[in-house]
Amino acid sequence: MSVFDKLLNKSFNRRKFVTGAAATSAAVGLGMSGRLFAQAADYKLPLVLSGDEVNLSIGYQTVNLTGSERTATTVNGSLPGPTLHFKEGQRIKLNVKNNLAHDASIHWHGIILPTEMDGVPGLSFDGIKPGETYEYEFDLNQSGTYWYHSHSGFQEQTGVYGALIIDAKDSDPVQADRDYVVLLSDWSDDDPNDIYANLKKMSHFYNRQERTMSDLWSEVKKKGVEQTWEDRAMWNNMRMSDRDISDVTGYTYTFLMNGATPAQNWMGLFGKDEKIRLRFINAAAMSIFDIRIPGLSMKVVATDGQNIEPVTVDEFRIGVAETYDVIVEPSADSAYTLFAQTIDRSGYACGTLTPNPEWRAEIPEMDRAPILGHRDMGMSHHGSMDHSSMQNDSMNGGSMNHSNMDHNSMDHSMHKGLGKAGMGSNNEIKHAPTEFGPHVDMRAEMPQSGLHDPGVGLRNHKKALGRKVLTYGDIYNLTPTIDRREPEREIQLHLTGNMSRYMWSMDGIKFADAEPLILTYGERVRITLVNDTMMTHPIHLHGMWSELETGEPDYIPRKHTILVQPGSKISYLVSADALGRWAYHCHLLYHMPGMMREVRVVKGKKKQPMMNHHNHHDNHD
Repeated sequence: MSVFDKLLNKSFNRRKFVTGAAATSAAVGLGMSGRLFAQAADYKLPLVLSGDEVNLSIGYQTVNLTGSERTATTVNGSLPGPTLHFKEGQRIKLNVKNNLAHDASIHWHGIILPTEMDGVPGLSFDGIKPGETYEYEFDLNQSGTYWYHSHSGFQEQTGVYGALIIDAKDSDPVQADRDYVVLLSDWSDDDPNDIYANLKKMSHFYNRQERTMSDLWSEVKKKGVEQTWEDRAMWNNMRMSDRDISDVTGYTYTFLMNGATPAQNWMGLFGKDEKIRLRFINAAAMSIFDIRIPGLSMKVVATDGQNIEPVTVDEFRIGVAETYDVIVEPSADSAYTLFAQTIDRSGYACGTLTPNPEWRAEIPEMDRAPILGHRDMGMSHHGSMDHSSMQNDSMNGGSMNHSNMDHNSMDHSMHKGLGKAGMGSNNEIKHAPTEFGPHVDMRAEMPQSGLHDPGVGLRNHKKALGRKVLTYGDIYNLTPTIDRREPEREIQLHLTGNMSRYMWSMDGIKFADAEPLILTYGERVRITLVNDTMMTHPIHLHGMWSELETGEPDYIPRKHTILVQPGSKISYLVSADALGRWAYHCHLLYHMPGMMREVRVVKGKKKQPMMNHHNHHDNHD
């Protein structure tokens, strides 16, 4: 079986899935030490597990999240799986047994560990066969908020995920009276193989927010007939829609907070004058969320497990696989709604923070659905892209044979104009020959930096709604940068696709045809991601930190997942300090089969010595 087939794992037992719709009950959170959860009678409660050795079992479980019973794939019989709670410096052993009828796996997202422990079938290991147990064993040289999930087929969509919390070995700079995990996810009663097949047949299958006749008349009144006609013609010529914000929407998804639907309403209790730490984790398969707590400001203190200089905001966007820790100080006289609306405004997850379990806060209305514009196409405001030419290029390139190309030469490596570490790329945008053809329907010619962009649907919130929204440009590491070397080279990597055909790739090359991206052990490299699509992509590099260049070289923040805005670019530094084979991919589950590369770190000529920058508490004192 090929790596691609192992990742897609089409042998999933389709008979386990049927269709259905919404249930009600109550869910009360009691912090990380435990919780009460009213659910289907045979639904096993999620637990908090700790210790040096933990046993996990992946199996089938009946759940009722929509009013009808469905079969999920779960860890230890709960959805989400158990919260794993450890301490920095521990050496842990995780025995994972596979009780499914097909291969399984677990990837420890954001954890720095040996490649054979990373949990990616076809790269790290062969996967866990039915009936077998795989022993993961590694040291925890970091602390913070992380999570775990399957990297086999679509098991992540059907329930194989959970929180992973690591306490600091020394004093934690973030102090709170209560500590809650807020894990967000998306559930569908439909078989994920059917969801993927629907997208391949019709990419807008789940989009119920397309333009209507009423919208057309509104545009005519606002812009006039001629401008409206030009705008509509542009989108039609490109075979694109300015409403393509999310591939999979609330049409099929029920959005969950700690496994609870909005009707169930997860609850977290607090006392008078307490500071509460909320550990937000986006464990969804395809859903990006915008988080706010009406009536409360949030002090963001960590992202992707790494402590940052605290920044106070009213709202933040959390991409799939990202984590954010915030501190809130609620009044004991009120209840508050934790509101997580999807980026396309097709639905939301929610819960309640309250001093009294009898109190509920009002659930706010969702914001208006965003509409894509020139900026999201990588164009200037007035436009600079010859769309007719682009379309002709696509059609004329259909006979290109990528299988015989030297794909490793397509990584756009650059050695000139690198600029100072932490300040980002100065190099011009270049498109490889592999980006021209029917598999690529757009190329961003003038991508703007995504560093200070809150993202589509959030850009006018401060002015229009009085809500300050977090951007990557607001994030600075709490402690000084450890690896201060300048980058030795730059890799410009393009996120590409054809939306109407639902084809995803990097540099126009799908994962099955791509050669590994080679890094030399010890080198310091800059990666610049250019998003040549109109969708937001969360990009995850396994095994190494992605050090986001925010313009402050002395306090470069470390992340494991980078959200790349449509038609934009963003840069980060990587120290190639982990030998082996690593996955590098978009974390939208149905994009991953194409938009993925293998990164291979190999021994080469001697490099400058690297400091161990895994432990982010080295400089606290």
